Amino acid sequence: MQLTDSNYYSASADQYYFSVSQYKSFCKCEAAAMAQIYGKYERPMTRALLVGSFVDAYFEGTLEEFMEKNPSVFTRKNELRSEFKKANEIIGRIKGDPLFMQFLSGEKQHIMTFDAFGTHWKMKMDSYIPGICITDLKVVANFRNLPLWRYDIQGAIYQLGVHINTGNQIPFYLAAATKERVVDLDIFQIPQDTLNLALSEIEICMPRFLDVKSGIEPPKFCGKCDYCKSIKKAGIRNYNELIDQLEKGERKI
Repeated sequence: MQLTDSNYYSASADQYYFSVSQYKSFCKCEAAAMAQIYGKYERPMTRALLVGSFVDAYFEGTLEEFMEKNPSVFTRKNELRSEFKKANEIIGRIKGDPLFMQFLSGEKQHIMTFDAFGTHWKMKMDSYIPGICITDLKVVANFRNLPLWRYDIQGAIYQLGVHINTGNQIPFYLAAATKERVVDLDIFQIPQDTLNLALSEIEICMPRFLDVKSGIEPPKFCGKCDYCKSIKKAGIRNYNELIDQLEKGERKI
C-alpha cells in the first residue's frame, strides 16, 4: 500500500500498517486498539491535544486547513479561545529561538514505511534532516511529563525506520515547549541505550500484538479505558474494593 498525506491516517492504512500510536494503543488496551482499527471506537480529541496539533500545523504550513477542520478553536464571537492564544504564544517563542528552529529545519512530515518485527510499519517525522537527525515537536504541560508519554518508543521506531530505509542510524531529539504561564523551551536527546531498551521491549511485545491484530488471539480488555467503560455491563461489586483502592493511594484529587 502506497502512503500519501491524504491516506496516511485512513482506516485501510491502519489495518495494513503498525505505527507508534497503534503500538501504544495496544499497550494500553488491546480491545480499544482493535476497535479503533476497525472504526468501532474513536479516541476523543481533547482541547489539550488540539493545542499541540495547532502548533504542529503551524510549522507544517497547514494551520489554515487545521482551523477549518477544527472550528472549536474559535469562540462564538469567532475569536481564538484562550488555549489557542497560548498556542500562538508558544509558536512565537519557538520562532524566536535559533537553536529550536535549527532542529525543526528538516523535511516536514516526512513519511517512511518499512518492515520489522514481522509486519509493515509507517511513520511520519515532524523534522527529518537526512544523515543528521530526527526531531519530533512536542507541546507539553511541563518537562516532567515527557517520560510518561514513552517518547523513547517513538524514537526507537523512527530511528529503526530511517536505518532500514537509508542505512544510517541517526539520533532522535524531542523539541519540547511547555504550556506553562512562562513558556519553557529545550531540546532533549533520547540516549541510544534508552532507545535500544525500548526497541527490545517492542520486540518482546509484538508477537502478541500481531496475533491479536490478525485475529489469532482475542484482545484483552483493560476494563479501565473509555472504550471498555463504554461497552461494559453493570455488575455487583463489593463496596470495600473502593476502600482498598483508597488505601493503596489510588485516590485522585
